Formats: sequence, structure tokens, C-alpha cells
Amino acid sequence: MPAWTIARSTWAALLAPKRLVPILGVTVPLLWAQRVYSWSPDALWVGLALCLAFVLVAPVSYRVLFDGKLDAAQGVLRVMLFAAIGAGIVFALGVWLPHLFGVEATFMTARGTLVIDVALFLAGGWGLGRDVGLEERVQDLAREAERAQLLAIKANLDPHFLFNTLNAIAEWCRTDGEAAERAVLELASLLREILAGIDAPSWPLERELSVCKMLLSLHRMRDPDRFTAVWDVDERTTSVSVPPMLLFALVENAMTHGPSKGHRGEVRISVTREKDHVVVVRIANPGPFTGRRPGSRGLPTVERRLALAYEGRASLHVSGEDGEGGPRTIAVVELPALSRLGAA
Repeated sequence: MPAWTIARSTWAALLAPKRLVPILGVTVPLLWAQRVYSWSPDALWVGLALCLAFVLVAPVSYRVLFDGKLDAAQGVLRVMLFAAIGAGIVFALGVWLPHLFGVEATFMTARGTLVIDVALFLAGGWGLGRDVGLEERVQDLAREAERAQLLAIKANLDPHFLFNTLNAIAEWCRTDGEAAERAVLELASLLREILAGIDAPSWPLERELSVCKMLLSLHRMRDPDRFTAVWDVDERTTSVSVPPMLLFALVENAMTHGPSKGHRGEVRISVTREKDHVVVVRIANPGPFTGRRPGSRGLPTVERRLALAYEGRASLHVSGEDGEGGPRTIAVVELPALSRLGAA
């Protein structure tokens, strides 16, 4: 990873409250002692420069030096280099620059405390840098898990639906060649999009809805009278980025527990933008909501992917309601209106 990328990600991670609070808990008392126990009026600036080095330079140096796998010899050399960087920075900020500008010895730059300053640099760099690196590693593993879940979605594309569609195509080959050709092309396009979605970290909502339309189109080709697909999409939402195949899983779930179980009526997908920064997707299908089935992986997988992609800023709610056409199940997804996802 490039050094500048490591630096930016490290500084951003340091702003998290779980790190910022302990950092302030150490640096603020140090600066207070530096101001109170030093004679020079410039002591505070010297102390501030040293504290900034402990917090901003040390963890970045550690992460740049220890990025990737190292053998024993490389590890020893990097440790020595890290120690040399710490000693050099402390000498420059605590001795050379104060001497250059005529600043007297201060609480943090007295000869005895310079060794403590070096220890703070090394300990702060190791502790903060290692913590940020481990957190990023955990996030990378979570994304790999999300990718594995996406592969599972591909593998678990309703086999009954696929087999029934292929059987219908075989029948149409004897009775309606045009319908068979149209179904083969629709199925090929759908599978091609699913494979493309597995390789993409995110894609526009417009493309996600296009895949859902392909799925519904194939269902309707087998039995046009079984359900009616109704779309109500706010055009302002189509460029919003979403994790691939996220809504597809919910639409497939709606078909599995709705029309495929004999419940006839509307399958309605609506997408609206609320308060300019929230996109709300509602997927409604005929049939009562009987609660989540024990051991079901569909909805938990969607919730997990939402949590990974949006870090708690997205939600999924499933409920039932009674309408004029009978009981219905409604899945509601609320997403941040982002033009792109950093780590979906």
C-alpha cells in the first residue's frame, strides 16, 4: 500500500472516539505539565510539536515500515530504523529546533526526559499503528466474508426457479420457438449480470433494479397471470450506489414466498428519496408475513451486507399488512444516498 494512502487511513482512524479520547487523555496532561513546569514562554509550542509527532508521525512510520510480511532479518532492521526515526524526530523537535530559536530547556526537553520522549514516540507508534492496522485487517476479512456471501447468493439462486425455467424453455422449444429464444436470452443476461455483480464492489441502483426486472420477467414468462409487477422509481435515486445483488435477494425472496406459493396479486417495488440523503426501497408481495423462519439465511445475509457496506447507517425491516387485495408482506430498506461506496 502506498505510504500516502497509509498515512491518510491512519489519520482518519485516529479521529475515532475510541482512539481520540485516550490520545487526549495522554497529551493534554503532558501539555499542561509542559506549560506549568517550564520557564520558557515558548515551551507550549515545543510540547505541542512533540505531541503531534507522537500522535501523527509515529503510527504512520510504524505502519509504513511494518506493512506486509517480513522475515526475521527484515524485522530487526525495521525495528532499528523505527527507533532511529523516533530518536531523530525527538532530537530535532526537542533539542535542535529549540536551540536554533533560542528556547530554553523545558519540562519535556530536559536531558532526562528526552529518553522518555523517545519511548513515548515508539510506544505510541507501535500501539496506535498496530491497532489501526489490525482494524483494517478485520475490515478486509469482513469484506472477504461479504464476497463469499455474494458467491453464496449466486450459488443459491433459487434452483427450483432455474429448473422450472429450463423445463419451460424445453417445452417452448417444441411449441413456441420465439418464446424459448426470448427466455434463453433473458436467462443468459440475468446470469451474466449476476457474475458481473460478484466482481463489483458496488454499482448504480439503476443496474440493481435492472437485474431485479430480469428476474421478474423470467417469472412472468412462465406464468403471465400469476402476478403483476409494478414499479415506482424516483429518478433521483438511480445513480445512488448499492452493494450488488442486495435488492435482488429480497425480490427473489418476495417471489419465493409470494407468487411461487400460489399468492396472486401485485409485486410492487417502489424507490423514493427522503430528506435528500436517504433512499427508501419497498418491496411488497402478496401473501401473509409469518415471521422469520428459524435457520433462514436470506434476510440475515442481507442485513450483514448492509452492516458491512454502510456501517450501521442502513436498515432492513420486514412486516405484514392487510390490504384490499389480501395480506401482503413488505420489506423496507433504508440506505444513505451515496454516489459511491468506499468499501461495499
